[in-house]
Amino acid sequence: MKIIEVGNNKKLQREFLEFPVRLYKDNQYWIRPLDEDLNKIFDPSQNPLNKGDNCKRWLATDDSGEVLGRIAAFVNHNTAFKNEQPTGGVGFFESIDNQEVAFGLFDTAKEFLVSQGMEAMDGPINLGERDRHWGLLIDPYDLEPTYGMDYHLPYYRTFFESYGFQNYFEQYTFWLPIPEEEARKVVNPALFERAFRIYENPDYQFIHIKKNQLDKFAEDFRIIYNKAWASNLETGEMTFERASALLNRVKPILVEELMWFGYYKGEPMSFFIMLPELNQIFKHVNGKMNWIGKLKFLFHQLLKTNHKASGIIFGVIPEYQGRGIESAIALSFSQACWKPNFQYRELELNWIADFNPRMLKVTRILGARKYKTYVTYRYLFDRSKEFKRHPPIN
Repeated sequence: MKIIEVGNNKKLQREFLEFPVRLYKDNQYWIRPLDEDLNKIFDPSQNPLNKGDNCKRWLATDDSGEVLGRIAAFVNHNTAFKNEQPTGGVGFFESIDNQEVAFGLFDTAKEFLVSQGMEAMDGPINLGERDRHWGLLIDPYDLEPTYGMDYHLPYYRTFFESYGFQNYFEQYTFWLPIPEEEARKVVNPALFERAFRIYENPDYQFIHIKKNQLDKFAEDFRIIYNKAWASNLETGEMTFERASALLNRVKPILVEELMWFGYYKGEPMSFFIMLPELNQIFKHVNGKMNWIGKLKFLFHQLLKTNHKASGIIFGVIPEYQGRGIESAIALSFSQACWKPNFQYRELELNWIADFNPRMLKVTRILGARKYKTYVTYRYLFDRSKEFKRHPPIN
């Protein structure tokens, strides 16, 4: 077996994308990520976290050159030194069912991270936002991944744990039906009681986003995000420019009734951001958004073949938490989506970690069902050092 660095070799870069296609060719649940999305992660000109020398990719091959596996390793300098020990990341791991191949890839990634001054590695994770390519799927294996998340083969868990990776935190997605008749069967009746108490107070207002006012909502998103999430996610403060870029990026597929904001006396204090679940369309384009892929995307958009939405992020600034705001904003959404012929019939909430008890409580209030489980692992290079799981957040 050989481990080959991908580097700037175009042929090896293509193999990095194509190997999973062959690996999952008989798997009905795997959905190929968009090539352009993955390429952006590894392009220093498009990913500001990728400086060129802090991120590498490798392929494992047999003596004939056939690819057996792949992996990437990287150092996110915004977060690496916020841990008890400097911690890098590994991700985009794929392998045939062969421990020698998997361990060879892990060893190579570890050696690179040691050379970068790291003392631990988390994986599988992304060199980017936590909402994408984060965590190893461990249950179940008969569901399709949402856009930005990965499907994994069952034996990957054995590879990670046998190598010595330990469970740093678990992540759960949650599922809810959207049509009123089905939703009322699962939603806790207390949600409606709490929501109506908030509604009776004229100081509160809940509205959905409007495409012709994106600058206003980008600023409101920035304010809420920085107060509710920035410190917990260790991603730094949200700037207006970044918030505006995020909303403008999703504008072509944005559905106004899927993005909700809450205000108290006119000041932004909560949001519930949902989008159409794009993998339900992207699974038809085979990773290629060329002109054929764009035509297929447009076809499914026009025919409204996608009936699934994805909950991206929910936030309430601290001084308004515990008042029932989550119930009120959910009820506002229900009043829009319970209208006849609403396109979306199911909602999968993006992952929530086991270190976030407050958000897990929100899912119970909503009556959401635990749907998928992922694990983010950590491997300490000093095997004598005490392992600590991710601490809970307030």
